[in-house]
Amino acid sequence: MIERVYRSSVFALYQMTIALGILAMPFALAAQRTAGRAPPIHRAVERLERTYEDAKP
Repeated sequence: MIERVYRSSVFALYQMTIALGILAMPFALAAQRTAGRAPPIHRAVERLERTYEDAKP
């Protein structure tokens, strides 16, 4: 039961991180143009994806 709650929570966090990355895209592109550096959102997405994949049965 706890594993199922954990898996669901990780999946929800993963989905929210993807949505945040999509919503932050215009800001990341503007930061890339002006400062030459974009925020590292891809690291959070990759980490949560790995965590979710490890939590699968």
